Amino acid sequence: MKNPRIVSDPKICGGEPCIKGTRIPVHVILSHLAAGDDYDTIMKSFPRLKREDILACLEYAAYLSTEKAAL
Repeated sequence: MKNPRIVSDPKICGGEPCIKGTRIPVHVILSHLAAGDDYDTIMKSFPRLKREDILACLEYAAYLSTEKAAL
């Protein structure tokens, strides 16, 4: 999966996937969504985020859910 809004750099947040240009890990945004926060609430909490960044996090999660992993 290649989305230019999601990057992983070993020098930033230990290589966790983050939103490009920030130190906001994808899992943080997904956790807010899972807790029931709407896009506006998330963007108020993280003013640098755009709606497209949140959608990119969801796309990334959807991609990961299709990966075959040993459980």
